[in-house]
Amino acid sequence: MERIDEPAAEPRQIWIDGQLAPESEAKISVFDHGLLYGDGIFEGIRVYNGKIFLEKEHYDRLYEGAHYINLVIPYTKEELVEATYEAVRANKIENGYIRLIVTRGKGDLGIDPARCSRPTVIIIATAIKLYPQEFYDKGMAIITSAVPAVQGEALNPRVKSLNYLNNILAKMEATRAGVMEAIMLNHQGYVAECTADNIFIVKNNVLYTPAVYAGCLEGCTRNLVIRLAREQGYQVEEGLLQRYDLYNADECFLTGTGAELIAVIDIDGRKIGDGIPGVTTNKLLQVFRDFTAACV
Repeated sequence: MERIDEPAAEPRQIWIDGQLAPESEAKISVFDHGLLYGDGIFEGIRVYNGKIFLEKEHYDRLYEGAHYINLVIPYTKEELVEATYEAVRANKIENGYIRLIVTRGKGDLGIDPARCSRPTVIIIATAIKLYPQEFYDKGMAIITSAVPAVQGEALNPRVKSLNYLNNILAKMEATRAGVMEAIMLNHQGYVAECTADNIFIVKNNVLYTPAVYAGCLEGCTRNLVIRLAREQGYQVEEGLLQRYDLYNADECFLTGTGAELIAVIDIDGRKIGDGIPGVTTNKLLQVFRDFTAACV
């Protein structure tokens, strides 16, 4: 989950198309197709100890998503990484968050992308606000949203696009229910993901998480947790999950750029396991934090 917007001590410096500008002066055209039509992609990336976390994974996904939607990023990966570090340094970020955005660029009021002369590239480096610490200590409750995930036949879930309206509607439903996250199901009723996090369960010491074909974003943190879990000797299965599986899990946790790894102890009013963060969840959270602490 990406809960950003802690106020910066000084005016943020925003990188737009090769130039840094104070937040108040950072502007895009009202004819930018990212604004008009959500035509673009983005990455949410963590910074630990001044270093871009999972750099290769995030930039590979950005460029692959751009290629999928036939969007040519006007910078090489190396140039964009250096631009990102420029934004990080300008904002004095040691541990924080990067939002990297590429839109189709300025066009006209028609949807034809051929009318857009050059993509717009924006890099925001800022502080990050995580879930409240009590949720990491005690776990959190979530619900299942009535809003379905976007069908993979319509838009491949591996594309982290600017079209997030379904997720926003599901998030609003969670807020009305008094919780901070909601599960989204695919059109067949299988679990896809949460509004801004991936979801895992533990059953009989085996980890299960929805496969990409179920409609979830192939999260970089998700993939890292799978790798770390296997290195710890856990069996991890990617496949199809129903709410029945979640309700009857021994443990449940979410992963994401902002969430890192956080326990879920209640889903739709059903207590999960013992109703407290489980042994496996706590162990993997510590392994994850040890991994990030080593990023120097």
